[in-house]
Formats: sequence, C-alpha cells, structure tokens
Amino acid sequence: MATPNGPRVPCSQAAVARALLFGLVLIQVAGVAGTTDVVKAYNITWKSTNFKTILEWEPKPINSVYTVQISHRLGNWKNKCFYTTNTECDVTDEIVKNVKETYLARVLSYPADTSIYAVEPPFTNSPEFTPYLETNLGQPIIWSFEQVGTKLNVTVHDARTLVRANSTFLSLRDVFGKDLNYTLYYWKASSTGKKKATTNTNGFLIDVDKGENYCFHVQAVILSRRANQKSPESPIECTSHEKVLSTELFFIIGAVMLVIIIFIVVLSVSLHKCRKARAGQSGKENAPLNAA
Repeated sequence: MATPNGPRVPCSQAAVARALLFGLVLIQVAGVAGTTDVVKAYNITWKSTNFKTILEWEPKPINSVYTVQISHRLGNWKNKCFYTTNTECDVTDEIVKNVKETYLARVLSYPADTSIYAVEPPFTNSPEFTPYLETNLGQPIIWSFEQVGTKLNVTVHDARTLVRANSTFLSLRDVFGKDLNYTLYYWKASSTGKKKATTNTNGFLIDVDKGENYCFHVQAVILSRRANQKSPESPIECTSHEKVLSTELFFIIGAVMLVIIIFIVVLSVSLHKCRKARAGQSGKENAPLNAA
C-alpha cells in the first residue's frame, strides 16, 4: 500500500538554531587556530621626558606583529605604528596636542601574515598617562654665571619641548609657568657644606663671601606633583678667582717695588749729600795748612 503524498513538514526552529550554532563554533575554531602563534603584549609602560613620549612593551614578536592605538578618555582610538615588529612606539605627536589630557593606549597583536586574519585581534591596555603630571623633567642647564664681590648670579636655561602653540615650540617654562621651580645647591670650593636657594624664575642672585670660590648645580622641581617632582641635577660648575687674585697681586707687588725704588732714591740722595757735606768740611779743615 503506497504512502500517501502529503505536504512537507517544515524544519523545526530548534534544528535551525543548532545549525547556526554549529557554524559559529566552526568560525571560532578557525579563528583560534589562526592565532595560536600570536602572543599578547605585556609590561606596557610610558617613557616620557620633557613630553617626548615613547610607549614600550614586551615581548619581542615571533611570527607576529603589533599595532598601537591611542586615545584620550573621551576620544576615538587612533592607530599608530602599524604592523610593527618593534616593541616601542613614539606617540609624542598625539600627547602634545593637549598635555593636560589623560591618555590610554593599547597594543594589538597580529600574526605576521595579517591577510589571513579575520577576527578581532587580542590586545593589552596600558596604564593611564597624564603628561602634565607624569612626564619626567630633563636635566637642566646652567646657561651663565658670574661672581662679583659678594654676589653670585646664576641663570638657568629652560629646555625646549615638542609642545606647540602658534607653530612655535614651547619651553618648559611656557608649559608649566610658575609651577616650575629651580633649586640651586651651592658650597664653598674648599668646603662640603651645602646651602640651597629656590626660585620660580630662571635666575638666582645670592650672597657669598668675597674672594671665595664657589661650586654649584641646579635641579628643576614641580612641587604641585605627587610623583616625579624633581629632575636630575645639572653638571657642577665652579667660579674661579685666579685672574682677579693675580691682578691684585700684581698691584701689590708694583706698589711694594715703587716704595723700594723711592726708598733707594731717597737713600742715594741722602748718602750723596752726606758725602758732599763731609768733603766740604774736610776741605775747610785742610785749607790753613796748605796756606802755611
């Protein structure tokens, strides 16, 4: 007896769902298989001095490459250093746009052949970074110094940064204003006891002992910070009075020589007069005898 032909029974929704789920699983498996050699970045750090800022991370890639993305808190991600095998990326041009903004970066890992990569790459986020509060202060430079009498005048040079305003690169003083202080440590060249003076300008005028040589160095300081307050110390400079002392000694010796010469002249004149007087007296005593 033949089976009667009837309408086809539609596939159940459960069967469709199972098929879709199986497909998704296959895609995920394929994606995982393609990323077995990709290692996520770690130990991401910001290295920044006077706003020159480099993002660094580990490890050195093997069969993989990196791309860096950076954004401020409310901004969109911007790609930097595309598909690089380096473990650092210069992001200075991004952070100098607003050094008081807080930035976040992330390092994405790709297989070396990025053309076969179709899923979202693994990535690692960096710590947050606020350049104004966290960039290291570079070593300051003593631009000039002069000691006259009991005054020592020292001028400090502000380093230039890559921060711009009206197409001009700004100095540290331009960026930090009165937040930037300098501390001068100074001491007698013949002593080890240090004194210090602080200013929120670029010049020092301090009282010193006349005729004494002094040594000194300076350090940049931002007291409003909780960390990274101080810069490295500048190279040590020292005053020298050798030329001044030689000039004074020359005048002293000259004066002494002049006194000696005057004394010799006066003594010579006096001796000459004495001899002349004695000769005259001797002539008078001998005159009657000659007459007789």
